Amino acid sequence: MTDPRAQATYQVRLDWGTGALERLAAAEIVVVVDAIGTNQAFIDRVSERSAGATVFVGSLRNATATAQAILDEQVARGGRTAINLVLAGDEGRFAVEDYLAAGAIGDALSARGIDHTAPDVAVATEGFRPLGRAVKHLLSASAAGLELSASGRRDEVIAAAQVDAEAEATRWK
Repeated sequence: MTDPRAQATYQVRLDWGTGALERLAAAEIVVVVDAIGTNQAFIDRVSERSAGATVFVGSLRNATATAQAILDEQVARGGRTAINLVLAGDEGRFAVEDYLAAGAIGDALSARGIDHTAPDVAVATEGFRPLGRAVKHLLSASAAGLELSASGRRDEVIAAAQVDAEAEATRWK
């Protein structure tokens, strides 16, 4: 039996940190989800470990654009494509801001008909939907948001909470 943590029976999957690439089944598309800031080293590690995959960087700011880019990539590949959402998290651990961003991307994928999701993605998506109006507060109150605000970088937190403020997806490779 395949390890259920691989989520291989689902089209859209979710896990945390670079270890996600060892746990999740291989995918043609990998989305690094990093809601506040851009962890360049993490993105590079995920990209290096995602041989042959198209890699996007997703956040709340570009959730819909990322979902559309995923759909476009799937159409270009000519068939159903596996998608791994790899959340940066707080040193690979749960981070509310990345979970909300994954939910926003999951919601936008679902709106485009890509909805065969692992339970992990479904929970993130269904968590995002009713909390969408509270995103600014939730990011500000998150551990990362509080830490950045305390260091004088509250403007970055406020900017990160703007859902769909960017119309372009960020394609890494």
